[in-house]
Amino acid sequence: MKLLLIEDNRDLSAWLTRLLNQSGYAVEQAFSGEAGDTLLRTQTYDAVLLDLTLPLLSGQTLLRRLRGQDNGVPVLIISAQDTLQDIVEHLNLGADDYLAKPFDIQELEARLRCLLRRASGKASPVFGCGALSYDSNSKMFRVRGQHLEFTPREHAVLEALLRRAGKTVSKTELADNLVTLNDMVTPKAVEVYIVRLRKKLEGSGAEIITLRGLGYMLSPAVVAA
Repeated sequence: MKLLLIEDNRDLSAWLTRLLNQSGYAVEQAFSGEAGDTLLRTQTYDAVLLDLTLPLLSGQTLLRRLRGQDNGVPVLIISAQDTLQDIVEHLNLGADDYLAKPFDIQELEARLRCLLRRASGKASPVFGCGALSYDSNSKMFRVRGQHLEFTPREHAVLEALLRRAGKTVSKTELADNLVTLNDMVTPKAVEVYIVRLRKKLEGSGAEIITLRGLGYMLSPAVVAA
């Protein structure tokens, strides 16, 4: 999952990015509201972590612009402004959730998972296809109760496909789930991960279908008569 972190405190941003990377998120950083605005106009993200006190352009103004452009990306505000008035005001402006600083990383991740579930239309943290299941809380894939092991990038590709099971996901979209702007992965490299995943998914009841010129789709495996 690809996140945009807009936070001008570079030490806090580096700490959050490191911990979120360890949890399997691809994180891009912006250190001003203006930089965040530029990225949101040119890139696609699964969620945004937004501070309010930012140089050049405030978080509040950025949120207004974002919703004014009819961009529905989930926004979790992280701010030291923690009065009830602050929280209500920004939720009314279009924020999806509000977390006051200082906060525990476990609570941040739990709120992120909730936002991402709502965005995908899933109330349950468990996604499935065939006998393959994925628990977004534990970040574990299982087949009939048996845990499956994947590399971090294989995990990211499969999670993106499973969250959109039955729908086409382009190579570019899959590549975006793996990297930040400073660590590029080409769509060609995605093909390598797809090959590896197909081998590991044998017997899982789920298969990755290639849709030439469009991308890939995860769907229940067809059993030959």
